[in-house]
Amino acid sequence: MNFQFKPMSPNLGVEISGIDLSQALDATTFKQLYDLWLEYAVMIVRNQKLDPPHYAAVAQMFGDILKQQLSQFTLQDHPLVGTISSRDLPMINGKLRVRGENYHTDHSNFEAPPKATMLHAVNLPSKGGDTQFVDVRRAFDELPEAIKQKILPLRSYHVYESSKSPRKMAALSAEERAKVPQTIQPLVIKHHETGRAALYLNTGRMEGIVGMDSAQAYQLIDQLYAHATQSKYEYRHKWQHGDMVIWDNRSVMHQANADYDPSEYRFLYRIMLQGNPLQAFQSTPVEVSTP
Repeated sequence: MNFQFKPMSPNLGVEISGIDLSQALDATTFKQLYDLWLEYAVMIVRNQKLDPPHYAAVAQMFGDILKQQLSQFTLQDHPLVGTISSRDLPMINGKLRVRGENYHTDHSNFEAPPKATMLHAVNLPSKGGDTQFVDVRRAFDELPEAIKQKILPLRSYHVYESSKSPRKMAALSAEERAKVPQTIQPLVIKHHETGRAALYLNTGRMEGIVGMDSAQAYQLIDQLYAHATQSKYEYRHKWQHGDMVIWDNRSVMHQANADYDPSEYRFLYRIMLQGNPLQAFQSTPVEVSTP
């Protein structure tokens, strides 16, 4: 099967056209798509029309579907398919409050966070509602060497909602909250498939750094977050009808925008894919040859 691809930037984001994901893909075509996704971390497949069963089938090509954490945001007849709907969002001071504002990576409090998140645009507002991504692989690569060496051994607590969280998480009952996992994650992870190093940050869930004074810990987290979210690391996706976007949570952070008319309907399907427990990246010692 032939398709066309166009990088959206030198390192982050690739646009795919000329393919119908509702049709079966041969192994060669799928491997080409998967390799492009690993390289560019955010893959946009244009002009798709996927009903929930087809959408789930596409997801299962990329990995095992992760059960939705919040059952109220799922399709009744297809509970593995989540939804993002403007009609589910609260209005605060005349503006919608979206669930994914501020850069983050999904479910970082899970011992094995989702390797990927997928969205399919079903209904869109006339403008706004972009999704922004930043490349945390490049962000790590371009840190000063002294900071790299400082943070490589560090780990952070990840909980459902940090005491310093810049956004409110979805409200949970006491029973639901008791079931939510929390864990300790490396500040620098090794990609399970490519082996690349990447910063692993989520200011909505990070509760300090293990073994570090609280004030110093949050100062370091804020410093790394400010570095990673510079515009030079960003790809901003402007949604088109029929877009299917899949991104690699091991390579990027993302954030949603509520900058659209709240009277207009925005509705997307959402699926996450099961990941592996995260591994800390270990720097390779430099060998010094003796004469």
